[in-house]
Amino acid sequence: MSRWNLHILGVGNASAVELGSASVVLERDGAPMLMIDCGQEALSAYLARYREPPRALFLTHTHLDHVAGMERLFVQLYFDPARRGSCRLYLPAALVPWVQHRIADYPGVLAEGGANYWDAFRVIPHSRGFWHEGLWFDVFPARHHAPGTAFGLALAGSFIFTGDTRPIGEQLAALGEGREPIAHDCGLVGNPSHSGIEDLEREYPPALLARLHLYHYGAAADGEALRARGCRVLVPGQDLALDAPVARRG
Repeated sequence: MSRWNLHILGVGNASAVELGSASVVLERDGAPMLMIDCGQEALSAYLARYREPPRALFLTHTHLDHVAGMERLFVQLYFDPARRGSCRLYLPAALVPWVQHRIADYPGVLAEGGANYWDAFRVIPHSRGFWHEGLWFDVFPARHHAPGTAFGLALAGSFIFTGDTRPIGEQLAALGEGREPIAHDCGLVGNPSHSGIEDLEREYPPALLARLHLYHYGAAADGEALRARGCRVLVPGQDLALDAPVARRG
């Protein structure tokens, strides 16, 4: 029977680089299966742990603390003929123009020419979800800045990852089996783009709050303050044990 877990690469918000850029890796039997988000510090943590670039990657949105490693990842992949074009990049269709604009559109990805940014990847655009290694992953909209620009990911029976978001109780209630651990954006104080702990305590019922594992906070002291309120708080390098996925048809 396979062993499943989320390995936590980083948990910090855009200012908390000492906590690593927010990112996790779904592992099966200790091997990386899917990386979620690719900030600069997250890519460094991934390479240090697995000794090779990711073979599959999902992006939640295009703020630089979540995609700043993508230029360096291009170099890692493109200049290795065995890996060039093999990394499966699962990209919500609405984000394709944003990744093109923010990352891929720099004139001349290589000074000597002859390469397109997308040559390094196998891009798989999607809307409501995607298949990866025989499993169906649900993709859902988050509430972060403008509508249609940020998304979360769920694997039924195993986990939900919100990405950066305000409270989305109605989305979470409709996902999975109703028992999966939820890695949720949360700081001490909320703002128009991110959840604060008082927002979640006000809007989520106790059964949903009990499933939350918080990340994307502002400092180690903030994490301690969240724990003092009875919250479960993720830290870099942690492994969060998961149940095996439940089969879905997509």
